[in-house]
Amino acid sequence: MMARTKVTTLALALSMLAVSTAAEARPDLRTMTCAKAQAMVKQRGAVVFTTGHHTYSRFVSNIRYCDYWEALFVQYAATRDNPRCPVAYECREPLFKPFGWDD
Repeated sequence: MMARTKVTTLALALSMLAVSTAAEARPDLRTMTCAKAQAMVKQRGAVVFTTGHHTYSRFVSNIRYCDYWEALFVQYAATRDNPRCPVAYECREPLFKPFGWDD
């Protein structure tokens, strides 16, 4: 009976550790300053941030992190100190293809 309790306690502790690690894996923009978020993207190149209770978004520092058909667009998000912080860029397919692109 005592061994079963220890195994159950160990399993519970390991599952709590896994949940906390997963939650820490994605930084939350709402708790960061604008400058800190910008610096993190610049340092890492690409970061997936939590942007809301059930939302997240990928921010990139330059075009190297996009697919060849995508373009860079400034991506704004709410940070602790700025409700419209220009954090970095997002990769999106442009509405119109640049001149000279033939498929």
